[in-house]
Amino acid sequence: MCDVVLGTQWGDEGKGKLVDILCDDIDICARCQGGNNAGHTIIVDGKKFDFHMLPSGLVNPKCKNLLGSGVVIHVPSFFEELNNLEKKGLNCDGRLFVSSRAHLVFDFHQRTDKLKEAELSENKKAIGTTGKGIGPTYSTKASRSGIRVHHLVNPSDNAWEEFKLRYMRLINSRKKRYGEFDYDYEEELKRYEKFRQELRPFVVDSVEFMHDAICQKKKILVEGANALMLDIDFGTFPYVTSSSTGIGGVLTGLGIPPQTIRNIYGVVKAYTTRVGEGPFPTEQLNSVGETLQDVGAEYGVTTGRKRRCGWLDLVVLRYSTLINGYTSLNITKLDVLDKFKEIQVGVAYKLNGKELKSFPEDLIDLANVEVVYKTLPGWEQDITQIKNYKDLPENAKKYLDFIEDYLQVPIQWVGTGPARDSMLVKTV
Repeated sequence: MCDVVLGTQWGDEGKGKLVDILCDDIDICARCQGGNNAGHTIIVDGKKFDFHMLPSGLVNPKCKNLLGSGVVIHVPSFFEELNNLEKKGLNCDGRLFVSSRAHLVFDFHQRTDKLKEAELSENKKAIGTTGKGIGPTYSTKASRSGIRVHHLVNPSDNAWEEFKLRYMRLINSRKKRYGEFDYDYEEELKRYEKFRQELRPFVVDSVEFMHDAICQKKKILVEGANALMLDIDFGTFPYVTSSSTGIGGVLTGLGIPPQTIRNIYGVVKAYTTRVGEGPFPTEQLNSVGETLQDVGAEYGVTTGRKRRCGWLDLVVLRYSTLINGYTSLNITKLDVLDKFKEIQVGVAYKLNGKELKSFPEDLIDLANVEVVYKTLPGWEQDITQIKNYKDLPENAKKYLDFIEDYLQVPIQWVGTGPARDSMLVKTV
């Protein structure tokens, strides 16, 4: 059976730490979508590991890890990240696998990603992407002109020539779209001829890989990247990523049937953050937002960009819960709220004086909503040294109870600091 960890907000909720903890008792950790635009930080024995594309389960020496067919893979970044992890002491040999059906991100995808952003910026409509080429790669995938891993690693006699033809067709199509741009495609082809040999040992048929594991009753954990509000269908479109970041992306990105999924763990930051453009109803462009940013060290793992910060938005979380069906929640970074005398929580939106029933799909409406807040008392106490849920301040428990009651989903874990052992278990 498979358990799934998903982000409930706009990403950066701290999913990596929960994955790391759960992987203590897991046989396989799988990524189902996204690319190296994600970012997870895991701290083990005082040592920090940054994950972008690779599954966080690599921290556990007994856990095998898979990049599924829904992931898009920039091969140079794949090897760079792998080498960095191994330099820090992780032995990943024989524990990392790549789906043969995953699409490849090339450097020209990254180049056109930035060209597209520059084009949109002229009309003040930039998305605020990471510039990692993720969107352009999913675009070529959707237009059926993309190149997959198996095209690169196929060992047959004419496979390399076929790969080069596909590659040049893709280059030419990009030049037709963006005009001539300075790009050394011959140099990239030389690198990929070398990568062809280096990547081959990692490649598997991920459908067989996953179904063999299911049949053998292996313990499987699926690690979602990004979060529901960045979903291509259900997020704040167009300020979203280019993949299905919700529970649907787990099925399509790994090729597993829905009945194999057991628990769906939603990871919730105790307040709200987002990176990039787009409406953000509970954003606090004041001292509250600055405090959340500074105390929470709200800077992107992948880009280093400052994250926009605001109060917890339960309208977003209710919408997220309706779509993903969380069985329990992990509240993270509760300690960031330690110094607040009062804490506000967004509980409803009003538009033109009328309360909205659900999260609005139209960003013009979203930008104009009035947030209805519930004010709760803070606890004004350092909780970072607390190791048992029952020892939390009463007002901290009331804050968590309020979230549970509103969403009707039990809280199972509470994060009270960045370290691996700063996770309190609450009986579900």
